[in-house]
Amino acid sequence: MDAPKNLEGKLDAEEKAAGDKHANSKTKNNVRKFRMERMISKAELARRAGISTLTVDRVERGMTCRMDTKRKILEALGLKPQDRVMVFGDAEED
Repeated sequence: MDAPKNLEGKLDAEEKAAGDKHANSKTKNNVRKFRMERMISKAELARRAGISTLTVDRVERGMTCRMDTKRKILEALGLKPQDRVMVFGDAEED
């Protein structure tokens, strides 16, 4: 039974390391600012964008997201794709 525990511990360590890598890749954005200006909740933004509230929270905290998620958030905020830089900054990661 020690072998599965050791293997499980190794997998947990690898997952944690992968999670830490993503946790460190934070970028400043203005999603929360634009959401608050429009007086909508995270839940409402998530509903309009068709994404989870957890995703909205993560994006607002500066965690990376897919380009498709950024597009959905921009549309839900009533903005155009050209406004991406104003909301998400200059970083082209995807």
